[in-house]
Formats: sequence, structure tokens, C-alpha cells
Amino acid sequence: MCGIAGIMTASGAPPDRQAISAMQRALVHRGPDGEGSHFREGVGMAQTRLAIIDLETGNQPFTLADGTALIANAEIYNYIELKAEMRDVAFASASDCEVPLHLYARDGDRFAERLRGMYAIAIHDPGARRLVLARDPFGIKQLYYAEGDFGFAFASEPQALIAAGLVKPRLRADKGAELLQLQFTTGPATMFEGIWRVLPGETLVVESGRIARRLRRAALPEGGEEVLGEAEALARLDAALTDSVMVHQRSDVPYGMFLSGGVDSTAVLALMARLNDRPVKAYTVGFSDTRAADERAHARAVAAALGAKHVEVDFTEQDFWRALPGIARAVDDPVADYAELPTWKLAEVARRDDIKVILCGEGGDELFAGYGRYRAMTRPWWRYRRAMRSHGAVEGLGLLREENREWRAGIAAAESAAALPGRSRLQIAQAIDCADWLAHDLLIKLDRCLMAHGVEGRTPLLDPAVAEAAYRLPARLKLRGRTGKYLLRKWLSDTAPVSQPFSRKRGFTVPVGEWIVRRGAAIGPLVARQAGIQALCRPGAVESVFRARGRRAGFAAWVLLFYALWHRCHIEGRALAGDAFDALADR
Repeated sequence: MCGIAGIMTASGAPPDRQAISAMQRALVHRGPDGEGSHFREGVGMAQTRLAIIDLETGNQPFTLADGTALIANAEIYNYIELKAEMRDVAFASASDCEVPLHLYARDGDRFAERLRGMYAIAIHDPGARRLVLARDPFGIKQLYYAEGDFGFAFASEPQALIAAGLVKPRLRADKGAELLQLQFTTGPATMFEGIWRVLPGETLVVESGRIARRLRRAALPEGGEEVLGEAEALARLDAALTDSVMVHQRSDVPYGMFLSGGVDSTAVLALMARLNDRPVKAYTVGFSDTRAADERAHARAVAAALGAKHVEVDFTEQDFWRALPGIARAVDDPVADYAELPTWKLAEVARRDDIKVILCGEGGDELFAGYGRYRAMTRPWWRYRRAMRSHGAVEGLGLLREENREWRAGIAAAESAAALPGRSRLQIAQAIDCADWLAHDLLIKLDRCLMAHGVEGRTPLLDPAVAEAAYRLPARLKLRGRTGKYLLRKWLSDTAPVSQPFSRKRGFTVPVGEWIVRRGAAIGPLVARQAGIQALCRPGAVESVFRARGRRAGFAAWVLLFYALWHRCHIEGRALAGDAFDALADR
């Protein structure tokens, strides 16, 4: 894993080396193990490296004899198989990231179609006078770009483009309310004016500092639900999961996994235990002295039964206030998802243990239909079916200066794009979540919280083989009554019965509302007087929410608190020193 950045000038003049150096410095947390650069004919590219595969000869950029150069933030899991096919190629390294360069030489713009993995790739082809960017289909790795008088610039994180002075940190007018209502932002536009996302599966061809062409590779297989029996579906699922976890373990450094005790992460651990000779190190977080469900005892029993080395991590109220400023700094493409809190601490502990690669269960709910909201999609037409995300987090609380439904425009666009011919209503709902919720919430959270600590996060459930086995399953193999992820649960009940996958669990909840209400009288006024909050919210209403009790008020207070810290750091350019109280104080 790495950080990448670069500039292509419009005129072909040499790019600003100071700007590229500034981007490289801003991304050093993503790659503390080394750095590299490439400058040629109007293009400059830089990389910071987190060494995972081929520690000795895997330094970037990789370059061909004709000058074509590649830098990548990537893990290409099928690099061994692809290398075996390319017998006429003399590879200069044992790195997985050299393979896409030779695929580009052979296949041109379509080079990414054979890649299995997570990636954000930049290739400079001086002979064709173009820059090519590509992002993996699920959007596991992020990539951002900006266009201006300087030409075209890209980076792994928006803050690098800002640090280089290429874009000013101005808030896009419609995005603040969208973040407060959804806890993430949708589509290609980021929170920053002038900074855009390369979309999941997108390849951009840039010529003379401007985007000339866009190609798109779909994450989900085409077609509606298959006619498939349970026994055949289970066999196919077992083969796909085994293959995916096997290749996701390819690493030259120690790896472990995050175990929540839920179905998805337990399935990953069950496969890791099957495929490893030594005990897998599994990390579980819990919350002492709160009303939140604590999964540590269940995870402990599962880990013991599967022979894992279990590491239990306690996340306290003190951790909450201490970690928040660092999280707000790291998550520059903002995600007000409270799951980033335990993710942050787990990454901190794993890195302290010299673990540089973590496997986790992201994507299971989206591919296997785990969310309760999916059940409504299978109801008959004459029964009430409310659209997903039809109600915002702060809607109707009297908080916003301007209350309207414009915040839902991005979700509505995703709904329209997902409604392909032949797809069932359930498949459409899953596709909507994959397009935005997964790519622009869960995967950003995972990337920023782990990479801030120099840890790589891998998601074996978000793999083409698993998508082929899961997405087109008939609804009856995804949903049974009030139970989601039926087939995955059935597979797990056969593979690791100790996990009790069909038992009813309380679910994973971070007690942010409980912690906030304890100190609401102190933190509420600090949040209320922040410039970002005052621009969106009514005077007096914010402090009332921080004094109120109840789940909805607590969640609204959490979203406001995160946004206040994020805005102060990334829009106002303030340093977030100390804990959340110190970071919001006017000093």
C-alpha cells in the first residue's frame, strides 16, 4: 500500500516540483517505508511506500524501456497467475504492482480488466502523451483529482492537493447538509470545491492536462437472480471464499484480522484458520462500563475454537475524546460513521504489534443482503416499501437553517443508475449501497483509519469471485424471514458451528450518544460556536441537541461533533491539538 500523487501540465512544460514534493510529504503516513518519483515531458509523479510484497526490489516507479512509468497504491492478488500467463515478459521485480504496467503495454486502456485486487494506479505513457488513472471496481482504494491552470493533478487523499496549493480548501455549497443527513457524501463530487473522486471501477485517460476519455468496469456481475439450489450454492460459495481468502493472504510481512464476532469477520477467520498452519492473530474491540453490546466474550469463544490468538482491546470514554481529533484529521474525505472510532484504535494496537496487514469483513452485508432495510425490497408491491435512506439523521430536529430534501439528490441518482434491466428490487438495493454507502463511507473509513497508522486493510469479501457467487443468488438464499445473509450463515454454521450464526445478536454499536450526553453541557457550546456549524444550523438548536437524551438526539450530536472538528481542520486550517475539547477551544 502507498500514497500516490502527480501533475500533468496542460502545455507540456515541466510540472512544479515543489507542489509534487508537498503532496508527497502530505502522504508520508501512507508510505513510511520509502518513496519514489518520476518526471518526464510535462508529467511528475510521486509515491510513498508501505512495503508489503517484494520488500527488496518492489520500489516504485516501475518503468519500461520506452519510458512508460507506473506508480500504484495497490495490492494485485492475482499477480502470480498473471505473471505465469505473460511468459514473454522479463519482470524486473517480484512485486505485484509491476504487473499492471506490462498489462498496459499489452492491452492499453483496458489493462485493468484482468486485475483482481484493490488499486489506485497512475501510468504515464510519454509516447502517447497521456496519463492513465484506474481505480478498483468496489472502490477499496480511493483516488482524487483536480483540474486548473496547472493542468491535471491527482492524489490518494484530497488534503495532498490542498497542501500543494493546487486547490483552496473551500466547502462545496451542497455537501455540508448532505454529510449531516447521510453521514457520508455521494457521487463524484467531494466536500471540497474543485476536488473530485475517480469513481469505483473508473479509468481516466488524460491528455494535455484534461480528461479525454472515461471507461468503467462494473463491480457486480450482470443479470438477475439465478435459478440455483442451496447445495450447489453452498459448494460454489465455499470455493469462492476459500480462493479469495487464500490470495488475500499473499504478503511478505505479518498479517492478522479484525474479529467483531459477527458473521462476516467470523467467516474470514474460519477460512484463515483453515488456510494457515500457525494461529491467526485476531483483534476484537469492546466497550466497558456502557450499555452497548460487548462482543468480546463471543469473539473469544470463536477465536479459541478456531485456534486463533485473540487480542482484546478496550475502547473507553477517554479514548473517544482523545481519538476524535486525530480521526477528523485523517478522514479528510469526511465520514461521520462512529465505527471509525474502534477501527482507529484497533489499527493503533495492530501496528504496535508489528502487524502491517489486516483482513476484515467489509462488504458482507452488501453482497449477501445483511441489512434489515433489504427485507422491504422483497415485499409484494401492494405492501408499503419505503425508499432506503429516506430520512436524514438530523431531519425534523429543528437544527438546520434551511430544511429541504436536496441532500437526497445523490442517493436518488444512485437509485436510477442501479435500476438496470433484469435486476430484482433486492439486487437494485444492494447495488445502490455498493455504489455509495460502501465506497464512500465504509471503505474510506477503513482506508484512512488504518493507513494513518501504516496498516493495510484487506477485504476478501469484496472480491470478483465472491461477488459472482453471492450477488445473483435468489432472494430466498439471501433472506429467510427476518434473517439476512442466509447462505453465508448456513455456510458458517457448517464450517464453524461455535459461532452460532443464526442466533440473535444485538449488533455492533458504539456508545457515542452515551458518552456525549455525559459531557453534553460542556461540549455542546463548543460545537455550537464553530463556524461550520453556525453556517448550517440555527442558533440555540445545537446546544439543545447536546442536552437532550434519546437515541436520535445522541446520534445527531455525534454527527455535529464530528463535522465541527472536520470543518475546523480541513476548511479553516486549524490545528486539532489535544482532545476534542482542546481541539474546539478558541485558543
